[in-house]
Amino acid sequence: MSKFKSFLKYWLPVLLWAVLIFSASGDKKSVQHSSRIIDPLVRWLIPGISDEAVRTTVLVVRKCAHVTEFAAFTLLLWRAARGALWKSTARWDWNVAKFAFGVSVLFAISDEIHQSFVPGRQGAVMDVVIDSAGSASAMFCLWLVWRRQSLSAKSDGKL
Repeated sequence: MSKFKSFLKYWLPVLLWAVLIFSASGDKKSVQHSSRIIDPLVRWLIPGISDEAVRTTVLVVRKCAHVTEFAAFTLLLWRAARGALWKSTARWDWNVAKFAFGVSVLFAISDEIHQSFVPGRQGAVMDVVIDSAGSASAMFCLWLVWRRQSLSAKSDGKL
């Protein structure tokens, strides 16, 4: 496969996802934008909910979005590293996992540093922790899938 095709297949999705994360971090009104969607939805689903409960729900949904976006980013990194850097045929490779997790955490840190320069936004160490938890959960889920398949293959006598 040519380097260009390899880039398109493996690294372009990583780059596009990183741009999506980075652009969302540059939006000084991101809280207001997501609240405009989540707030009415919560009020529709739970009529009579208190304003404080809505604010808490919006916060939890936003933090879950952090976990999800960095889990997806880490999975894309894992796929790219496995296919383009290590060219690994193994279903699980600790080096690939460490690379994907490490790059994701470094990107989370850079994302929060970026936010600290955006008027109306602030960088938060807790968001790095939340993003890193998303990355770790993605790697853990991949490992669980590999482990289950490995155990299943052993019990079937394939290994």
